[in-house]
Amino acid sequence: MTSSQLPSSAHNSPSSQTETKRQPTLKALARLLPFAKPALPRLIGGLFVGLGAALAALAIPLVLQWVIDGPLSAAMQSNGDRSQIVWATLGVLGLGIIEAALVYFRRVLVLAPSTEVEYAVRQSFTERLLRLPVAFHDRWQSGQLLSRMMQDISMIRRWLAFGSILLLINLITIVVGTALLFRWHWSLGVVFVVCSIPIWVVGFRFEQRYGTLSRNSQDQAGDLATSVEESVHGIRVLKAFGRGSHALNKFVKQAETLRDTELKKGYEVGLLWFWYDLVPVLALGLSLITGIWLVSRGELTVGELFAFFAMATALRWPMGSLGFLFSFLIDTRTATDRVFEVFDSQVVIRDPADPKTIADPKGELAFRDVHFHYPDARDSETDIIDGFDLVLRPGETMALVGVTGSGKTTLTTLPTRLYDVTAGAVEIDGIDVRELRLEELRSLIGVAFEEPVLFSSTVRENVLLGRHDLDLHSAEADAVLREALDVAQASFVFDLPDGLDTAVGEEGLSLSGGQRQRLALARVVAAKPAILVLDDPLSALDVDTEALVEAALRRVLANTTALIVAHRPSTVALADRVAVMRDGRIEAVGTHAELLRTSAHYRHLIVSITPEATR
Repeated sequence: MTSSQLPSSAHNSPSSQTETKRQPTLKALARLLPFAKPALPRLIGGLFVGLGAALAALAIPLVLQWVIDGPLSAAMQSNGDRSQIVWATLGVLGLGIIEAALVYFRRVLVLAPSTEVEYAVRQSFTERLLRLPVAFHDRWQSGQLLSRMMQDISMIRRWLAFGSILLLINLITIVVGTALLFRWHWSLGVVFVVCSIPIWVVGFRFEQRYGTLSRNSQDQAGDLATSVEESVHGIRVLKAFGRGSHALNKFVKQAETLRDTELKKGYEVGLLWFWYDLVPVLALGLSLITGIWLVSRGELTVGELFAFFAMATALRWPMGSLGFLFSFLIDTRTATDRVFEVFDSQVVIRDPADPKTIADPKGELAFRDVHFHYPDARDSETDIIDGFDLVLRPGETMALVGVTGSGKTTLTTLPTRLYDVTAGAVEIDGIDVRELRLEELRSLIGVAFEEPVLFSSTVRENVLLGRHDLDLHSAEADAVLREALDVAQASFVFDLPDGLDTAVGEEGLSLSGGQRQRLALARVVAAKPAILVLDDPLSALDVDTEALVEAALRRVLANTTALIVAHRPSTVALADRVAVMRDGRIEAVGTHAELLRTSAHYRHLIVSITPEATR
């Protein structure tokens, strides 16, 4: 919606508006369970298969101990069975093959269900965005929503498929492997465990610092996406005013801020990796000294010492991976928080608990003492719509005129409940619009906004957007489409490369402003609503085309109730009556001729538009 009276917070980042209460990591991630529930059997299966692969890897040091202390030692004394060495070698090879096969099978198990979870979250996220009120979209940057939709949800999928499973597997592997270290000698296990304590201390500190950096990084990425999107959408303006360098400088500053945050994240991850690499090496060094001393005292065999180091080496990857997995965990927790900020936003405009219906709509539209201010407006601010009273009789065309800022455009958003009134009521055939189901309400009212919005689809799909009851390629749909295009004087579409099946491009920017406006008008005509609300629908048309459209509109409006925001005398001429709006209220209502005689403010409005109007 375009209005000079939009709340100033419309361009603020959501992170600057509210401080989301930080939840414990596990509690935050637990919110994903409803989405992950269908995939849990295979994800849990992948966990157990991965554990099998880890246990196969941990079994290799036990086989090596047996080989060294048994067949290999006997063979070196020339009295052993060398064939056992061959069998032991085949056993180690077999364990390695089993480990590799189980790792592959784990990936097969978890990949498909994790993508199903991603699909479910993304679908629900989009559905939520479509259900949330316009006030929500006024506050949130599109780039922030896009980064949550794409980056954050993809990160959640990767975490469910790999990060969560690997973290659990590696933690269990560390616990089991560490317990096995005590099997050979308690002192070796103690040395290894004590040397590992700094890892957990560093990990706790890392979680606290990295969490803040992760949130800042993802919010800044959303701001950067918004900046790029605004530059792309406004490329014509930037080029026309020679402000490309200004947009670039703004982008560079935001990119530098994001880069600095990412460098800080990299520093924290690098420091964590440093400790996770250093501590196991120190533990191995101290364990080697201890092991040699125990061997010299006869308290440990060479095979047991070798197996201990093979086991400790097998634990290096699980321990070393904790740095990456913890950072992945925190990034995912942050992504989950950001996604659920949207899910937690309230859908304040919803269907009533006990809806009414209008079986045979007559088309009366009434505003009863309507008051309205935007949800973010301060309580001390005056209502934009401040006691508005107006009744449109069935089949009547009412022109609404007023100076810029008087509240005309804002008023057009109230009948379809894009916003709800803050006091009073809007009624259709005597029924408050809040008592109707949204689907029924929006089928009764067709709206054409001053700024026409087209979608990246064909002309046919854009014009028939409101006719979900029709097969788009049926004969009936073609008849409705051609009639609507005829009313809007949009026959130019037949000269497009693919005619009605020509894709108009993103936001219809491949068309001129007048062409977009005519297609938007055709769309509302094709919907055949009982009530039309038109916000200066002909502003971008030339005089000749405007005259043709007005003549066609007279036929359409003959049996349709219409509220038309007018800025031209020619648009006012379409109306049966004219309502003069001033400071959010109705100042006068009457025919054009009556108001010229009785309303000085109306004469001023008409004269300011065109001096010839009063001659």
